[in-house]
Amino acid sequence: MENYSYNKKKPGSVFIISAILVFLFVLWGVVSPQSLANTADYLLGVTIENFGWFYMLVTAFFIAFVLFLAISPFGKLRLGKQNDKPEYSYYTWVGMLFSAGIGVGFVFWGVAEPVLYYMDPPPGIAAETTEAARMGLRYSVFHWALHPWAIFSLVALALAYVQFRKEQPALISSAFYPLIGKKVDSWYGRGIDVLAVLATATGVATTFGLSAIQITGGLSFLTPIPNTVITQMVVIFIVTILFIFSAASGLNRGIRILSVTNLTIAGILLLFMIIFGPTLFIAESFVTTLGGYISNVIPMSLTMNPFSGSVWLGAYTIFFWAWHISWAPFMGLFIARISRGRTIREFVFGVLLVPSVLGLIWFTAFGGTALHLDITGGHQIAEVVSSNVELALFATLAELPLGGLMSGIAVILILIFFITSADSASYVLGAMTSRGSLNPYMYVKVVWGFLIAATASVLLLSGGLQGLQTASIIAALPFAVIMVFMTISIFMMLNTDLQTERKKKQEKQLDKLKEEIREEVYEDIKEEVKEEILEEINEEETMKETENKKNL
Repeated sequence: MENYSYNKKKPGSVFIISAILVFLFVLWGVVSPQSLANTADYLLGVTIENFGWFYMLVTAFFIAFVLFLAISPFGKLRLGKQNDKPEYSYYTWVGMLFSAGIGVGFVFWGVAEPVLYYMDPPPGIAAETTEAARMGLRYSVFHWALHPWAIFSLVALALAYVQFRKEQPALISSAFYPLIGKKVDSWYGRGIDVLAVLATATGVATTFGLSAIQITGGLSFLTPIPNTVITQMVVIFIVTILFIFSAASGLNRGIRILSVTNLTIAGILLLFMIIFGPTLFIAESFVTTLGGYISNVIPMSLTMNPFSGSVWLGAYTIFFWAWHISWAPFMGLFIARISRGRTIREFVFGVLLVPSVLGLIWFTAFGGTALHLDITGGHQIAEVVSSNVELALFATLAELPLGGLMSGIAVILILIFFITSADSASYVLGAMTSRGSLNPYMYVKVVWGFLIAATASVLLLSGGLQGLQTASIIAALPFAVIMVFMTISIFMMLNTDLQTERKKKQEKQLDKLKEEIREEVYEDIKEEVKEEILEEINEEETMKETENKKNL
């Protein structure tokens, strides 16, 4: 396994096909951005109208499935060999989970999302009311807690299991061996991998675009630098160059160091918000949002509003589900890479619960503070969000003590998140297009870095934030179907291995019982033989004594 996975492998047909397709997409955006925007809008309408129900249903199913794996006997199985131990400490592991890219979403939407829902609440709720504020926090947590991490953990579990226990390459197609057998090495498997790469490229490009938008928004808030598409292009280019230096240092040095740094800075920013913000209001919002989330997560997960014809779900919930699904191959392979040696139960609860709790704390702290400032202080945060969503965080920090300093720290945090995302994404896409090698060639990672940067750029040029959202929703649909079949394959694989484990355990117990019985029988025979020998000796001695008496 060590030699197979970590040896460098030349990229194959998956790299060539997927890179060409992404390049053609970029070329389309450069040559005719309006045509790209019109086509994307049409496909978006078709996808939401016909498959919105599918996104809602499968994300709820994924949560149920991974929780079932964790609490069932399958949870005892290990992601690796029986004696494998975790490679990273728990703190480092959680830091890498958080900063692999999803942290960008926390920072970008932490303030913006609750305020957006306060102004544009779900159907049936009056805008800019106490109930709208409460629902804003609840839906923000809903979009960033269990659902996304269930999606990530499903793909990560499958990849970690086939890599470290089955000794298969780090490819999405490897998880389908129980279903299609040796066809994973044919064009069936390559087709699965190409779709996974395209979904990943789109999801990562969305994050690139969001990061660039927020960085330029922060810079324009703090300095005279204009918040324009040109500035965003420059930021993307600079970060792309910076990530190459991080990628050159490898996973254990580059991403690991940046991840721990990210988690520490994010922790400082969170503590600042809790201490200098409305602390009591945040605490009360935390309890209220937690209770509302737990009691309503099932209805929220399975609500489509078919009678109202509202587009609210498509603009928000379905976008987030699609974005998370498009991130699943990237996050899945990356989480799998850093999770070797953990049991399925430990893995699921770590990946599912810890980030969900962090998300709950983050959104109630940042979103709660913004809502409190807007509702009670008249600071007009909502107006800033409605006109420039990327300025939401900075407008909120500006109303607190040391706001300028913390805004600068926030820009640095976003920048590091951006670099980490680029580094992680180039590594994962390199592995996915290098026949599953966990040590892809540097030039492959660089190619993907530039292609993703170019994709983000054309999406910004053709549609801005809406263009990024549209691309995610459309590209995620094929991979969502793949994930459904992946659950079947995972269950078949785990069930077979669990039966094998039970059989081995039974055989071991039987061997032990046989040994115990053998020892007991041996002891019994030994005692019987000993008694017989003693009796014979006694008889011989008695006979000798009798003969001696006769002789006398």
